[in-house]
Amino acid sequence: MNSALKIHRHLLAIGLCSGLAAFASAAHADDDRFTLRLGAMQADAESRITGRAEFAGDTYDYDSDRFDIGDDIVPRVEGTFRFAERHRIHFNYFRYDAGNDALLSEDVTFDETTFPAGSRVDLDTRFDLGSVMYDYGVVETPTFGFGLQVGAETAGLRGTLRSESGEDSFRVRESERGTAPVVGARISANTADGRWRVIAQGQYLDADWGDFGDYDGDITRANALVEYRFTPKFGIFAGYDWFDLDVTREMDDGRVGFEQRFHGPIAGVTFAF
Repeated sequence: MNSALKIHRHLLAIGLCSGLAAFASAAHADDDRFTLRLGAMQADAESRITGRAEFAGDTYDYDSDRFDIGDDIVPRVEGTFRFAERHRIHFNYFRYDAGNDALLSEDVTFDETTFPAGSRVDLDTRFDLGSVMYDYGVVETPTFGFGLQVGAETAGLRGTLRSESGEDSFRVRESERGTAPVVGARISANTADGRWRVIAQGQYLDADWGDFGDYDGDITRANALVEYRFTPKFGIFAGYDWFDLDVTREMDDGRVGFEQRFHGPIAGVTFAF
């Protein structure tokens, strides 16, 4: 009887240990110390320009329709370093560099030079955005997580506009770079075996928080991806990324506003360590 009881206790102990081990494995399905995602984005870029000028006591407003700059495949990289159960560092980088040309549908005047309808205009745009954020896991379960983020984001924008009409030509180039605090949130989910993962993030930056010179405005970003792990250390992902840069620059005789939007599908490979 005692021997049978000892055997049952022994089996119960083994069962409990196995159950705890299985639970621990499930509770840490997303337990990679370092995750790196290398990929690309088919970025579609749209722009909108607004302005207000004071001249000879009169106020002139300008508001362009949103126009398509074009799409291009651009590099995209992001990663996560998890240094404790609820604590992570996220980083990412995106860069768009493309040009587009168009024919003017109506007369346009730049600095007392008028370009008639039908003139060709070339626009080169370069935009890069990088961020480093601390993520605190407010909710952590075996298959779901919710985190709040705070960090810093740096953004750079450079635009060159060229136009020619006969012997007349016009060229202007503007650039600005700044860094500011950013806040955000993360939602993540995974299957119990960790093979399928879904991650969605959103961030917001106000130019007034940082050193963007004479510019006011904000940067909004949201992205989501689905990932499949072939092994615990290697997988592929696909998703969608969206940025919106909306800034205004105050000048002595008025102001000019610029909205730049990037959006498109993303895809790449995942390495975990």
